[in-house]
Amino acid sequence: MLTKTKAAIVTTLFLSLGAQADTILNVATAGDQNMVDYVKTWLGPKFEAAHPGVKVRVIGTGPGDAGSNKISEKLTAQQESGAQQWDIDVAVVHQKAGGEQVTKGLLQKYRQDIQTGGMVSSPSATQALGVNVDGYVMPMFLSQTAIAWNSDLVTTPPASYDELVAWTQKHPQAFGYNGIKNGMSGVSFVVGWIYAYGTDAQRLSAGPYDKSVEKGWQQAYEKLKAFNKNVTFTPGNAGTLDMLSRGEIAMGPVWVDMFYSWKDQGKLPPSIKLALLAPGMPGQPMYYVIPAKAANPQLARDFIALATSPEVQAQGIVKQFNWYPGIDAGR
Repeated sequence: MLTKTKAAIVTTLFLSLGAQADTILNVATAGDQNMVDYVKTWLGPKFEAAHPGVKVRVIGTGPGDAGSNKISEKLTAQQESGAQQWDIDVAVVHQKAGGEQVTKGLLQKYRQDIQTGGMVSSPSATQALGVNVDGYVMPMFLSQTAIAWNSDLVTTPPASYDELVAWTQKHPQAFGYNGIKNGMSGVSFVVGWIYAYGTDAQRLSAGPYDKSVEKGWQQAYEKLKAFNKNVTFTPGNAGTLDMLSRGEIAMGPVWVDMFYSWKDQGKLPPSIKLALLAPGMPGQPMYYVIPAKAANPQLARDFIALATSPEVQAQGIVKQFNWYPGIDAGR
């Protein structure tokens, strides 16, 4: 009986050791569910296949700046606690958060240490809205927003913000967007609004950011407040597309990649098309970053090197998810 008990204990110990043998690479990503799906179902399994004994654990922190801010808050808390190893190995964050995290000392430089580090020449790889992020980030992908419109309901879409304002006055609640708290397509729309009625796009995007320009935005905000009385607020990036697909709104700002993914999946009717408003709507990269005290920095670098390799960028970023490549397209 004693022998059997000892054997059972030994077996349990070995099983326990086996269960703990895998190294866990913790990946936190801001953005919509498609960001989580990309790592969980596509990129993660590829990395695990190339690294036996490593498991990729991914957690989504939510869309928009709020999702990136949750990652920043987690890293800041661990920095302030004095922890020698932080819980997140790789993070995927929005452009604004990437710059803020560099400024606060939350990230480590790594781009020069990975094979794909020289494959990107986009200005967004070195500057994040006026902050020098050179060496700290690799663009996961580049993106663009546009206005999706239903050609069954709209004959000719507005070509500018001025035309859109006039259109919404004639068709109240037919235009929908997700404001500035429920996803970045709404934020992009509002930034475009500031381009049109506040400060020139070149001055805002070239940086460094000059806070004094905000003094001239009050009129733009008042105009936006009046505009919002004639719109429908949607529950998020995907929510705008969903309401378009069901005919609940006729027009709204969307991410181009999400638009084409929904098209490919048959979730949008052929009547839904894309257009751009003058003077333009911004896109932005999502950044791969490595926290300053990541527990597995070498695996983190290996993960990002795979994620930004020409094969993965072509097959995963472009073909599977309809994003624009983060590395130079010629690669």
